[in-house]
Amino acid sequence: MKRLLLKTLLATSLLAPLANAADYIVDYKGAHASINFKVKHLGYSWLTGRFDKFDGKFNYDSANVSASKIEINIDTTSVNSNHAERDKHIKSPDFLEISKFNSAKFVSTSVTDKGNNKLEVKGLLTLHGVTKEITIAAEKIGEGDDPWGGYRAGFSGTTSIGMGDFGLKSNYGEILFDLHIEGVKQK
Repeated sequence: MKRLLLKTLLATSLLAPLANAADYIVDYKGAHASINFKVKHLGYSWLTGRFDKFDGKFNYDSANVSASKIEINIDTTSVNSNHAERDKHIKSPDFLEISKFNSAKFVSTSVTDKGNNKLEVKGLLTLHGVTKEITIAAEKIGEGDDPWGGYRAGFSGTTSIGMGDFGLKSNYGEILFDLHIEGVKQK
């Protein structure tokens, strides 16, 4: 009897981390996720904006954070800097060149638990036809049941890229990203 109980406990403990892994869809439609950016304008102030259209998914298990996977697809035609004429310029061949590159993509390669809900997310960002590794300093905000009968997990993060690193013709330095991702667990 003891052997059977021991085997059952051992099998349960080995399978438990697998049972907690869950797939989530990013809730961009409910405006519970955003991809924001800012760039210095002439060195005098910050120009801010966002991408209005994106989607994505992630797999997350709080008991095995390093097994997490993230994929985000961005519609670069949806860039919005709150100024129509500036948006035309950002979409032009000087910057995003949306006639050739109307999407960007991020795919994680590793997620490291840094403790205290802090995470380091590394992955490949493809923008303007160029793929480079970036690192996102992330934080788990929380997870739990929502009022609509679902289950959600939310994260925020920051990263930066150099415009020149992604082949943008106009290179005004760094773009700082402020990311907020909330996902709905899939059943």
